Amino acid sequence: MTSGILDYESDAILQLMSMAEEDWTEQELKDALQRAIMLEVSTIAPYATALWSITDPDDSKPVRHTIHEIILDEMYHFGLVCNMLTSIGGTVVLTDPLTVPKYPGALPGGVNPGLTVYLSGLTRDSAQLFSDIEKPENPLAFAADGNTIGAFYQRIANVFPKFADLLTGQRQVTSSPGPNRRITAMNTIDDVLSAIHVIQSQGEGTTASPEDPFPSAPGELAHYYAFKEIAVGKKLVFDDRTRTWEFTGADVPLPDTSPVARVPKGGWPRAGDPNSPDQPTAKLLDAFNQQYSDMLRALEKAWSDDPSAIGGAIGLMFQMRDTAQQITVVKLPADPRSTYGPEWLLV
Repeated sequence: MTSGILDYESDAILQLMSMAEEDWTEQELKDALQRAIMLEVSTIAPYATALWSITDPDDSKPVRHTIHEIILDEMYHFGLVCNMLTSIGGTVVLTDPLTVPKYPGALPGGVNPGLTVYLSGLTRDSAQLFSDIEKPENPLAFAADGNTIGAFYQRIANVFPKFADLLTGQRQVTSSPGPNRRITAMNTIDDVLSAIHVIQSQGEGTTASPEDPFPSAPGELAHYYAFKEIAVGKKLVFDDRTRTWEFTGADVPLPDTSPVARVPKGGWPRAGDPNSPDQPTAKLLDAFNQQYSDMLRALEKAWSDDPSAIGGAIGLMFQMRDTAQQITVVKLPADPRSTYGPEWLLV
């Protein structure tokens, strides 16, 4: 059994990846699924902070639409993996202080080593960070290395059939975080493998195409390539002459944003710092943290004993958006060219 599996800052995924597949036990599989859940949760805060820094609230506009759709995908993936874990008798853990994402910091479990994930407004640099989070094992547009999220899911897919007899369909949540994203029950090994294929393809594309094969709109790119377009500022196009995909298409302009500064580790100091918030701003920051914490508790309850709690979690996400958009217009006292961002702290 791997050590520190619930510790967000451990190297538990590297430990799991270093084990021979035939040595995985039921406990290793449950550990891997819990870690995959933590990975999915870890992407929501940076992506949503960037989304909510965009001043035009219209989710149909380019770039904002892209990021909004990717967040819905991540919520969808989260639900699928939670169903995988509970269907084999595991317990979804979201509110142990050890499991909650820490920003800035590495991705949980040591995946994509060397990558520091931070919270800030949308910039070319933050979009590059997001594409690095989603990078494929074998990208069509440029080389990558290291242990990727996709490789970790492939290991789970390789091992899961050995434990197919554990699938009972218990404590499943079936809902839809967005169009064409139905969280389904994991009753058979085919259900599991199909879900893992969706997760990998939506994040990375396939070895043949950068397009998401399960899109909510025709021609939608997998997350890695969609974020890379924003980072580079150019659309991804296929060059018939070289037979390669290149970021050389039409311009991808950034939308107007609030200049949300990088949130310091542990949040904005409440006193004794040049950027300590005033009382009204601290109240907003605290309100957001409470909403975030309540959302995690509602999700944990949904996969424990009350599937209807998913509705409360979705409602809290809307409250978080509204509070965040109030936070991101407040200027920093020591740097009025920048604004505050939500802290995403468990309380």
